[in-house]
Amino acid sequence: MTDPIYFAIETGGTKLLARLVRGNATVAEARWPTTTPDEATAALLAFAEGAPVTAVGIAAFGPIVVDPTAPNYGEVLATPKPGWTGANLRAALARQLGVPVTVDTDVNAAALAEAAIGAGQGCGSVAYVTVGTGIGAGLVRDGRTLGGALHPEMGHVPVLRLSGDDVPSACPFHPSCAEGLAAGPAVHKRIGDGRLQDLSEDFAAVADYLGQLFATIVLAWSPHRIVAGGGVLSVPGLRDRAAERMLAALGGYGVGAAAGAPCFVAAPALEHAGLEGALLLARRAAG
Repeated sequence: MTDPIYFAIETGGTKLLARLVRGNATVAEARWPTTTPDEATAALLAFAEGAPVTAVGIAAFGPIVVDPTAPNYGEVLATPKPGWTGANLRAALARQLGVPVTVDTDVNAAALAEAAIGAGQGCGSVAYVTVGTGIGAGLVRDGRTLGGALHPEMGHVPVLRLSGDDVPSACPFHPSCAEGLAAGPAVHKRIGDGRLQDLSEDFAAVADYLGQLFATIVLAWSPHRIVAGGGVLSVPGLRDRAAERMLAALGGYGVGAAAGAPCFVAAPALEHAGLEGALLLARRAAG
């Protein structure tokens, strides 16, 4: 009897990643630009054609319905990504492949992977934060991700503006949320035509807003570690500075041994944490 084949998928705002795995060995990998839901479904089905897939795991951009008991489980809610509002890749693949298909947010899946095989190994709870075009955060505790009526949207928690910072928010919904003031579009408002690395010369405001976000995560979720990545955090020193500002925002309250540890805010250890998390979801879906 041959080992089962698991199908892992990560959907992003600009690209789709896919991997077929038999046992612990990768059978095939592929990537495509994110276009329309119909084209994504066709590409994924063609990629898996002929493979005896046992189960599928999807790490998806949101907002998306992640409650397995919901009748529209897997449906993408209102999103600026053209054509994706109301799409349900999970349902389409389940219908065509006839196997279990499970979905979670890309950040929840990444948290799952970093906790199991990455920078969060040995920690009972791990928060994963990505700071790129937007800001997303997920949490895994004892192997289970956090979900509810929807899923965490920590990028939109309010932050206190620094005195004198009058750069307009890049968020169309909030004048002073973390995403509006510290994600990629907000950073580019600050540096104009400069390169992202130019931010390293003066990133006090961005570091402070990310530090406030990390402090909120500590107070709301109390993780044993925060794994923080994404394009904005590739700026040299920004992650460490944000960790310092986190401690300042906490003011010594409830810090404890975890948040005060030097490695509490860590860089991701996995290149494609979301895809690795999708593989874990597929394995679980297979039972």
